[in-house]
Amino acid sequence: MSPRLDLALNSGLALSQPLTVIGPTPTHDLSAMPRDAQVVQSFKPFHDHFEAQGFDVTPEARHACQDAVIFLPRAKSLARSLVQQACLRAEGLIVVDGAKTDGVDSLLKDIRKRVPVEGPISKAHGKIFWFTSDPAAFADWAAPKSQVVDGFKTAPGVFSADGVDPASALLLDALPAKLGARVADLGAGWGFLSANLLQKQGLRSLYLVEADHIALTCAKTNVTDETVSFHWADAVTWRAPEGLDAVVMNPPFHTSRSADPALGQGFIQSAARNLAKHGELWMVANRHLPYETTLNDTFARVEEVTGDNRFKVFHASRPRR
Repeated sequence: MSPRLDLALNSGLALSQPLTVIGPTPTHDLSAMPRDAQVVQSFKPFHDHFEAQGFDVTPEARHACQDAVIFLPRAKSLARSLVQQACLRAEGLIVVDGAKTDGVDSLLKDIRKRVPVEGPISKAHGKIFWFTSDPAAFADWAAPKSQVVDGFKTAPGVFSADGVDPASALLLDALPAKLGARVADLGAGWGFLSANLLQKQGLRSLYLVEADHIALTCAKTNVTDETVSFHWADAVTWRAPEGLDAVVMNPPFHTSRSADPALGQGFIQSAARNLAKHGELWMVANRHLPYETTLNDTFARVEEVTGDNRFKVFHASRPRR
């Protein structure tokens, strides 16, 4: 159990069914939670983690509930929208658990201006508090029905929600006019690269692979073509139905605040595994990330084709088997 939630429950907090748990990650131990509690997790690896534990897991909340527990995300706009959504669905208590680095103090201050708050309890560099659901008090925290940036639909909390990521733009400028017939965009986000890949010569199949269900939903609006198939999947473990001519990617390098180069390295290995013998990888990364060794271990030819002081673009070919 989360140390703060465990302390709150032992200090008198009582949760009633039906219960919804929103946004837990594998760092949150839910083993003491009833298995009929619904877990809302839109990130596919985390979704699968809790599903394997026997929970009813969904990428989007489906049912009304009595109480709801929210584990705070890092994005303030997303945190606010989760509070608003929870109030719409829950009739009883809304419990908020978050680390200081995720803005729990600021959120607590804002919520106290609107409703009476119980707790808070401080532990493990964070706080937990709760209040009675009041949909009217948080109506203005609802996510916009339509959030459009540079002509693309985005949503609170998704990567690069406020505009085109400069690394992706740099990668797009480096791509050749023709990539091949079968192409995958690994970690495609809300679809900026994929939308532009549709203009490439000879493209017949485009696989858009994204682990964030919210971003993938946006991509389905932004990338509309019969050649595209959408895959809610972990790009590290995803398998293409056929050998690919090219993989294009701007892989994430963290699932928390700490950088984790192993994540991008897993993307590189997945690309090599899914490419045909003649297939090519086009990849952009932050300048400081140590991907060169993994690239050279998995491809016979690797070159940095362009870059700047922040990013580097690689072209790799002849995947090693």
